[in-house]
Amino acid sequence: MRIGELSRRTGVSSRLLRYYEEQGLLVPERGPNGYREYDEESVVAVRQVRALLEAGLSTEVIRAVMPCARGELPEFDWCVDVRAIMDRELAATDERISGLQRSRGNLAGYLEQG
Repeated sequence: MRIGELSRRTGVSSRLLRYYEEQGLLVPERGPNGYREYDEESVVAVRQVRALLEAGLSTEVIRAVMPCARGELPEFDWCVDVRAIMDRELAATDERISGLQRSRGNLAGYLEQG
């Protein structure tokens, strides 16, 4: 299938699909005419990327864990380093939440003054 059909099937713009390709998250074949050609696995890959982005992972982290991802949700085969990567990302997310809670507390304190 071409990029337009992949876009329609996944709800992801062609521009964003090309970005995923630039980031190494999606690898299309090239037809004799130079057009990108995608297979059914590309639909699954795009849905995996969307789910992992929704979880707050960067494209760099997604690129590292995608070889171990299975299915659209995805589920993981716990390949070498994937658990460590996910543990590190969870810890970083917890740190961001703590920082946001501190910021919220400070802002609420300012509002109580007025």
